[in-house]
Amino acid sequence: MNVQRRLLPSISALAAFEAVARLGSFTAAARELDLTQGAVSRQINLLEEQFGRRLFERDSRNVRLSTAGEIYAGAVRSALAQLRDAALGLMSNRHSGVLNLAILPTFGTRWLMPDFVARHPDITINFATRIGRFDFARERLDAAIHHGMPDWPDADCTLLMRETVMPVAAPEFLAQRKVATPADIGRLPLLHMATRPDAWSEWFEHQELDAPTGPGMQFEQFGTVAQACMAGLGVALLPQILIAGELQRDQLAPAPGKPMQSRSAYYLVVPHAKRGHPPVASFRDWLRGQVEKEPAVLAW
Repeated sequence: MNVQRRLLPSISALAAFEAVARLGSFTAAARELDLTQGAVSRQINLLEEQFGRRLFERDSRNVRLSTAGEIYAGAVRSALAQLRDAALGLMSNRHSGVLNLAILPTFGTRWLMPDFVARHPDITINFATRIGRFDFARERLDAAIHHGMPDWPDADCTLLMRETVMPVAAPEFLAQRKVATPADIGRLPLLHMATRPDAWSEWFEHQELDAPTGPGMQFEQFGTVAQACMAGLGVALLPQILIAGELQRDQLAPAPGKPMQSRSAYYLVVPHAKRGHPPVASFRDWLRGQVEKEPAVLAW
């Protein structure tokens, strides 16, 4: 057997191995695959002969993965999942393909996406919500809407929109505490975004003030921070574009101090391996056009 053939076992053998590894039983794997137990056993034996390694430890009652088998099982499970995804994508969309997109919780899918779908009916979009960086290959994602710096390894970062933040709180909260200057904010409870731990420090620096060192409540999403703010729990540093409605309805009020442009911004991130993927190119061109016309498309 040549080296190339030895490194590429049959799909049938891999499916049998994955089933036994997951179910811990030749009998259960045979039932799931609609095969005889002997057929499953032969597939495993072929794999072990092909690699010259034992993949399972067997006794009269139990079967369990060997050390080598545990390592191989994870890779096989991932590879089979990618093959299934590719087959589904091929069957569901024969022309332009599928776009697997990571989005932020605040991304405007409610009214933004229908326009793209109408313009590109031959592209199927699958959404996954992600905050922060991740491994594109492991997550099987083609692109991401990212808020941060344009320093994602092995990827192209296309600037979509910069962001201006301002301190806000419930009107009653500010009135009761007689907040008159930016320095007064440092004595109040500050609400923090977990993904932006330095935001308040940057804002106080922008006001030429020392930042307070005390702890504050942390939140994962802007929507939750805004709700806590409206409930009178403290002062939050929020993007103007996300709270325009709350300011107009007097649910939130600006606290004293100058708005500040964030050092971070919104980017479309595309791994180098996906540069030539047609759905990615179509989405990038369309999204940049939408943002140029109306920056608020990134939020709702």
